[in-house]
Amino acid sequence: MKNYVIAALSGVALIVSSQVMAADVEAGKSKAAEVCASCHGADGNSPAPNFPKIGGQHRTYIEKALKDYKSGSRNDPIMAGMAASLSAADIENLAFYYSSQSGSLNSHK
Repeated sequence: MKNYVIAALSGVALIVSSQVMAADVEAGKSKAAEVCASCHGADGNSPAPNFPKIGGQHRTYIEKALKDYKSGSRNDPIMAGMAASLSAADIENLAFYYSSQSGSLNSHK
């Protein structure tokens, strides 16, 4: 039984790590500079109070938010337009890139 549990946990770890490894941080950085940086900043720490800081945010949260904007289940006219042209790989790469950035310690008020 102990060997079965170890084998199962090893398999889960392998699946999770392969999903993270599939993302391309450099492609995410390039797409961020092209699409996102004008509002969210190059590293996701926007200096403008009307744009959320996404640097250091959880990868899965960023992926879900972008997919929801793209599908229309999350509604924001600006983000819907931005997300519309993103491919599944773009979304994964952007999420991986922004989640790897440091979050700003100063929050907008």
